[in-house]
Amino acid sequence: MKFFILILAVPAIAAAPPIVRAQSHGTPHEHHTQRDTAFSEMQRRGQGAMGVDQYTSAHIFEALAYGGRIVLQAAPTDTAAVARIRAHFRSIAGAFARGDFAIPGFVHAGEVPGTRVMTARRKAIRFLVSDLPLGAEMRITTRDKKALRAIREFLAFQRREHHTGGE
Repeated sequence: MKFFILILAVPAIAAAPPIVRAQSHGTPHEHHTQRDTAFSEMQRRGQGAMGVDQYTSAHIFEALAYGGRIVLQAAPTDTAAVARIRAHFRSIAGAFARGDFAIPGFVHAGEVPGTRVMTARRKAIRFLVSDLPLGAEMRITTRDKKALRAIREFLAFQRREHHTGGE
């Protein structure tokens, strides 16, 4: 019976996400604690940059055929946050169009993947902001293949770092 259980456990361990395997080294939750601290610091910087509580708002970073979209929405009762989100999106859309990705760099405490190419190919990329009932959406569009790869890289990184929805 123990042999049978061991055989089932080995594939489960091999398929576990890297954070689970990493926890087997050092103290039991050493890596998880470091990751939580880094995430909390990113959330704190994000709140400073956006003016919105990152824990009560919801991000989506979604790749689309022609680029992608970023959505940020506040809690339904926080009308002030909705206004701040809309203003923030208009501001960063203008910055991104100029090739200025300083805000994502600040939030993530370093260069964000895809931003160098997005800066270099900024004239081939469009940033369109639309209001949503609880916030805003920014569509990022291009027909340039290199810019499209960079946009998808940018969005995938954001999705991983923020632990959010989207594909």
